Parts: sequence; C-alpha cells; structure tokens
Amino acid sequence: MKNENIKNNDNLIIGRNAVLELLKSGREIENVLVAKGEKEGSINRILSLCREKRIVVKTVDKRKLDALCAGANHQGVAANVPSHEYSSVEDILALAEERGEAPFIIMCDEIEDSHNLGAIIRTAEACGAHGIIIPKRRNVGLNFVVAKTSCGALEYMKVARVGNLAQTIEELKQKNIWVYAADMDGQRWDKTDFSGGVCLVVGSEGNGVGRLIKEKCDVTVSLPMLGKVNSLNASVAAGIIMYEIARQRLK
Repeated sequence: MKNENIKNNDNLIIGRNAVLELLKSGREIENVLVAKGEKEGSINRILSLCREKRIVVKTVDKRKLDALCAGANHQGVAANVPSHEYSSVEDILALAEERGEAPFIIMCDEIEDSHNLGAIIRTAEACGAHGIIIPKRRNVGLNFVVAKTSCGALEYMKVARVGNLAQTIEELKQKNIWVYAADMDGQRWDKTDFSGGVCLVVGSEGNGVGRLIKEKCDVTVSLPMLGKVNSLNASVAAGIIMYEIARQRLK
C-alpha cells in the first residue's frame, strides 16, 4: 500500500509499519516524530519501543509533519535516520593513537543548525582533528543536510554520539586531554597553549556553551568582538580556534 512505503526525505522514514520495522531492525535512529494527538493503535507500540531503546521522541504539529513528508501519508509518525554511521569516543582516541598524535577532538554542545554542524565537520577534517562528539539530545544529528554541507568530509571524520557530555568530559580528562570551552569572557584564543591532548567545546549561537559543561572545562577561550554584534556563527568561531590549534601543532 502507498501509505506503508518508506519515503526518503532527508533521511526521513514515514508510516507506522515502516517505522515499527525500523525500530525492530536495530538500525541507528536519530529521533521519532509523532503528530500531536496520535495515541491509537500501533503508535503505542512504537512509543513503547522508543522508551525501551531510549530513542528520543518529539511531538510535532501535524501540519509540520505533513510538510516534512512532502504531503505523503505518514499516518502520524516518522523517524529520522543518520546519513552516516556513528563511531565511538574510543574509536576517535584509537585513531589519534594510530597516527601517533595527541588527541584533537571537537565537542558540540546543543548545536541545532545542520549547516553549522556540517561546516564544523568540514573544518575539523581540514585541520586534522580526530573526531567530533555530539550529544544524543538537543543537538542535530548526521542528517542529509549535515552530510551535504560537510562537502564529503563526513566520510573521513569520526562522529561519536554520547548520552552525557559532562561525563564524557570527565572521562577525557582522565586520559590527560585538556578541555577548552569556546565562549565569552575567556582568555584570548591566540594566547592559549593548546599543546597536548585537546578537546574544544563549541556551543550554540543563542546560548553558547551550557553552564554545567563550561564548569567542567579546564579553560575558556574567546575571540575578540570588535564590531557591534556580540557573537559569531558557531562554525566560524570554531574554525578560527581549530586553525590556531592546528597551527600550534605544526610548529
């Protein structure tokens, strides 16, 4: 039946049976979108499986779901799947060891713009970073737009998705990796010693690095704002600091 077909729209799987089978398959899922008011029939089974597998469920307006699904019959549910397979933090650290280099990691804290994440991945790859770490919640995943914006860099960059950024920071510190928050009111980026293992934490334009995450970091680094605006695009700020880290490593 037409309404049971899997429709691919920026890695969107639609229809109750399609989403149910996706959940059973064990494939990586970014999140499941459920239209407001949908509680009947197999929706309950879908929600139950999401709870069991700890998959994020987002309740959305039906009109938004209609638009996302390009007018196809979604039956009140859709699932976002990643465009690329995720790695683990251990995979990232193993790559650094394999190259004989101190770890160089970028951590994204609540970056919700796909273009920004894609641009960060592209610059990180160009700078020789070993991997990106993103949270499972309140952060864009590896969707089609991220893959496209990265201009192929995603194929060469390891991206790990973790449940708790604060805990991951503590684990990185135990491995002698210094954690730097890119945020306001920190020391100058060009006067900071980035030698050794580095994890650079980049936050969203609106909120910056979250308070708890910032408190976990060893150092806060800032870029001077000489104009009338008080913030830079997240990917631009990240790119400037990443290249300073790369510059120091080339010495």
